[in-house]
Amino acid sequence: MGKVGFIGLGIMGKPMAINLLKAGYSVSVLEQSNASLELKEHGASVAKCIEELASDVSILITMLPDSPEVKSVVSKLTKCILKGSLFIDMSTISPSVAKDIFTTFEGIGVEALDAPVSGGEVGAVAASLSIMVGGNTSSFERALPIFQSMGKNIVHIGKAGAGQTTKACNQIIVGITIQAVAEAFALAKKEGVDQGKVREALMGGFAQSRILDLHGTRLIEENFKPGFKIKLHKKDMDIAMKAAVENGMTLLGTSLVSKLMSDAVNQGNGELDHSSLALLIN
Repeated sequence: MGKVGFIGLGIMGKPMAINLLKAGYSVSVLEQSNASLELKEHGASVAKCIEELASDVSILITMLPDSPEVKSVVSKLTKCILKGSLFIDMSTISPSVAKDIFTTFEGIGVEALDAPVSGGEVGAVAASLSIMVGGNTSSFERALPIFQSMGKNIVHIGKAGAGQTTKACNQIIVGITIQAVAEAFALAKKEGVDQGKVREALMGGFAQSRILDLHGTRLIEENFKPGFKIKLHKKDMDIAMKAAVENGMTLLGTSLVSKLMSDAVNQGNGELDHSSLALLIN
């Protein structure tokens, strides 16, 4: 079991790193992370900088907010990462950026995978994430035990960038489904119909989904504590829209929900859960 460096200890990254420690991996994190003390209590070692971290690990994982942050880390790693190391980006970023990162590391003798996840904070804590992987088969096989420490549904999609393309598809479906559930529940409320009973009935039919199950409950309780912040989902919808433009496509539903998410962020709700899309409905 090679030593793992983990960069990005946010809502998702922190429990993912903790699960690696629970699985018996030796994990090193950056000192400047707010969660580094908690990880240290779980047995992680702490490095003062990226250079120190990279010099002490054979596998390096990033779980960061967006493409610019990942590109910034990669630019530093190219100067210090050990040849033969495996770089795994589990952030959600642009497929084109993921392809560029793969090519960059390939040129210096480092393997790279794009491996975005789905499942939210709940899945990160429970080690039940869905993990969508792009990159070479040999790199995937090397990383599989690590993925199994953090997730359950682990699929090697294909070449570099394929994982990020799959995540963009996931975010389209999740975003549009949240909007559909929010509108349905809003209509039920206006009609004076019990939303809990509506959810119960729909969960037994063709409209059944994980969104209806989990976010349906959130909507009824008006609990918008973030499991996944709407500002981050808006970023993901932008990634999907950019990929569509690059392929000469128009995604009408994605475009609409992306605009609604922008409206939510502009109204000051960016830190709320993405189910807070419901607050836009009158």
